[in-house]
Amino acid sequence: MARPFNVTEVEAKWQARWLDDGTYEVDNDDPRERFYALTMYPYPSGTAHQGHIRNYTFGDLVARYQTMRGKAVLSPFGFDSFGLPAENAAIKAGSHPRLFTEARMAELKSSIRRLGAVYDWRREVYSHDPQFMKYSQQIFLAFLKAGLAYRAEAPVNWCPGCMTVLANEQVLADGTCERSGDLVERKNLEQWFFKITDYAEELLNDIDDLEWPERVKTMQRNWIGRSEGVEFDLALAYDATKALRVFTTRPDTGFGVTYAVVAPEHPMLAELTTDDERASVEALVERAASASEMERTASSDSGDGLEKRGAFTGSFVVNPFTNEQVPVYVADYVLGTYGTGAIMAVPAEDERDHAFATVHGLKIVRTTQPPEGFAGGAYSGDGVHMNSGFLDGLNVADAKVKAAEHLAKHANGITKVNYRLRDWLVSRQRFWGCPIPVVYCEVHGIVPVPADQLPVLAPDDVTMDKSGLSPLATHEGFRNTVCPIGGEPALREADTMDTFCDSSWYFLRFADPFTPDVAFDPVQVAKWMPVDQYIGGIEHAILHLLYARFYLKALVDIGIAPGLPREPFRRLFTQGMIRLDGSKMSKSKGNLVAPERYYETVGADGLRIFHLFVGPPADNVDWTDQTEELIEGCARFLDRIYRLAQYDEVKFHDVVDDTDVAVRRATHRTILKVTEGLDRWSYNTAVAALMELLNTISKTARSDEGIERATLDESLDTLLTLLAPMAPHLTAELWEARRPNDPSVHLQSWPVADPELVREATVTMVVQVNGKVRARLEVDPTISEDDAQSAALADAAIIGALAGVTPTRVVARPPRLVNIIV
Repeated sequence: MARPFNVTEVEAKWQARWLDDGTYEVDNDDPRERFYALTMYPYPSGTAHQGHIRNYTFGDLVARYQTMRGKAVLSPFGFDSFGLPAENAAIKAGSHPRLFTEARMAELKSSIRRLGAVYDWRREVYSHDPQFMKYSQQIFLAFLKAGLAYRAEAPVNWCPGCMTVLANEQVLADGTCERSGDLVERKNLEQWFFKITDYAEELLNDIDDLEWPERVKTMQRNWIGRSEGVEFDLALAYDATKALRVFTTRPDTGFGVTYAVVAPEHPMLAELTTDDERASVEALVERAASASEMERTASSDSGDGLEKRGAFTGSFVVNPFTNEQVPVYVADYVLGTYGTGAIMAVPAEDERDHAFATVHGLKIVRTTQPPEGFAGGAYSGDGVHMNSGFLDGLNVADAKVKAAEHLAKHANGITKVNYRLRDWLVSRQRFWGCPIPVVYCEVHGIVPVPADQLPVLAPDDVTMDKSGLSPLATHEGFRNTVCPIGGEPALREADTMDTFCDSSWYFLRFADPFTPDVAFDPVQVAKWMPVDQYIGGIEHAILHLLYARFYLKALVDIGIAPGLPREPFRRLFTQGMIRLDGSKMSKSKGNLVAPERYYETVGADGLRIFHLFVGPPADNVDWTDQTEELIEGCARFLDRIYRLAQYDEVKFHDVVDDTDVAVRRATHRTILKVTEGLDRWSYNTAVAALMELLNTISKTARSDEGIERATLDESLDTLLTLLAPMAPHLTAELWEARRPNDPSVHLQSWPVADPELVREATVTMVVQVNGKVRARLEVDPTISEDDAQSAALADAAIIGALAGVTPTRVVARPPRLVNIIV
């Protein structure tokens, strides 16, 4: 499309100036009020796509806006540069992952700079930087010393496509790997873990005070999964000296226990299994071994497949409430890592137990009276207890207390809190990651690598084998070393750390990359933390966001970050995704729309305005055939501003009249609308308000009567200032042309509305009778509640509607509404 100015020339000019002048560099001793604005650092998979553009447009707007509000804004950038995509690409090419990664970093950085996004590039961080790796390894060893890192054999999630272990959070609900899509398998391996479970209660409690989307907070609460209940014994029917230990959150339903279930990993399973049932039990255990926890715990309320997911062991236990024997089953939906690895089953009060009992023909005893009209099946709500002996007639809360007392006396019952959260598995059998800094010595065992030997770096002389196996495991020069304690032959750890370890503390390094020989100086970092505004995708709710919270709490506790707040991110915004053909836009799906061609036509400013205007920032956006037309429309909006600034077709008059006052009123009301829009993440309404203001100014200035010049200049300057965080290049160019001796528009103070110009002369007050509109009155916007009632009751239309009936109630919400109730 034809443009009235050279878009690429103007944008390149200002991008270079901001970078050369260090316009958005900020020092830690800046005396202004501080504001830390951070967009999640990206994985460098290539040039930016529209998802990146949307994300970094939002982040750049926040940084520019808060700067104009007079704050010292820390806005850094970096790269989450370790990870599987680079390694897999290097495997295909037979090259080193670092070469692929650094080429992609250069591409992405170029795309982001052309967007006009501004950062303090002095603080740039990337995960594979040897200095950053050194400090990541120091943190690992500090965790190890504090007992927060440990090595253990455990059943793990193995992705055959990625050839590595996955954390539970990286396995999708359908049992597949979140990245490769392969069906995840279960293996027993020696692995490294972080004790995130030590912080389960604090992670759960502290989230209430965060200014985060409720959806994200709910996801974390559910993932942590706190449950209060009772742990007690179910005595074995064949040997009363032995018992199956179970955990329940509903001890009050004990009279409805008609069977028990153990996990396939339960240590007593072999003892519980009789010879007659051994074949079916072993078959189930084998099937469960190849399934992920996500698959095993997926809902099976319908009962589909439950006959294959459970098997009778041949043994019985005694219900301590009824003293009746109930059968013991093994089922894959019970996990050995949660609670005791065994449960009591109450099919009348639990959907899955009900489905399982129905499939296997087990007894169902209802213990809580459901409400009238209940359709049937399991009922887990409140109600009066029935079929429950000494609990009959009690509600659920009271019955829980009495049942717990009974179990304490008769079944070694103790109250207990359990969590769904498991310790964080951080080992990865991959090359392109930060090596775990320990060695294995036959004499001294696990030995930390000494501080003066850090960082441990992966060798460059490796061949990325197409088998997918990490070359670290077979690289003799890397693996073979000596014990730091006694000099004995030793093996270096071949696993690397989960890349989420890097992203769990990078924001601290951003705040102080300057202090030598330490990861960061806590005194310097404390000036910025917590992050005031964090921006990123909802997909990180139970991965990065949970891990980062754990890391900071742990770093404070072990003395690496003393004095820092225990939560990293004060406010969180999760932007909507860009979808093409129904799928999230991403390089892995090959459905990208690159920004470069738009940079050459509508420019970065036009593309930014589109992303701000297309809809609420939290909503998803579908990239359709109509998108191009909308993007061009946003560019035309900017062109109209450019022409107006040249006084194209503008007519002037000398004396201020009512039309000029109306323009000034519209200008100051727009200040309020835009400010409220930016503060409330309602960017689309802020852009709409600016479009409306442009229409008002243009219509007046190009009318036969024209506009007074000072009025036009005030309104146009205000328009440019309000638009500056959204379309930074054009506004900077026009401001410089109009005010060559003044500081840049981006260094101007944010406009403040004049209350007298904002105040409306009158507003329309709606008067309702029993909820139906009967009159509309023009009233003073400051009208009191009493005066609003009096005006409404005195109106002729309302008098007629009431027809002599005295109102029973009048509800006034001045100046907009009065509701009369008769």
